[in-house]
Amino acid sequence: MDLFRDIYAVLNAYRYLRSAESLGPKVRLWGKPVISNLGRLIIEERVRLNSKVAAMELATGPGGTLKIGAGAFINYGTSIGALKYVEIGKECNIGTYCILMDNDFHRLEPERRKELPESLPIVLEENVWLGARVIVLRGVTIGAGSVIGAGSIVTKNIPPRSLAVGMPARVVREL
Repeated sequence: MDLFRDIYAVLNAYRYLRSAESLGPKVRLWGKPVISNLGRLIIEERVRLNSKVAAMELATGPGGTLKIGAGAFINYGTSIGALKYVEIGKECNIGTYCILMDNDFHRLEPERRKELPESLPIVLEENVWLGARVIVLRGVTIGAGSVIGAGSIVTKNIPPRSLAVGMPARVVREL
């Protein structure tokens, strides 16, 4: 029975991710995600995507790139938007209901709120773990081996091998 579920998950990945520029071997997808690929979607080998409880959303805008590294896991309810560039490194784990967007989609000034601000890349280096409901804002790099605590909002770069928590996320200790 587990073999059947595994085969189904691989076939499901090919079905939903057919618009990807590159889809590595043994990518598995459970559930029904929402995929909007107007740019480049690159998914490396052994990526696991869970969209069973709540739909996962993966979106690239024209000219945008979303790259998901080998062995990464993205849990249900997560939304990732790349108007320019979002990279999820190898072996990263992203918890439920996380949001990663490389653009704020509006300016703060009342007279300019309909203007689209500049997109800034988001990079999660290798083996980063985001807890449930983490928000990563544009222009942020999270260093390799770091952990971001549940409910945190990451507004600035996090160094490698760090535990960061809070709103805004601050490093509380090294790992």
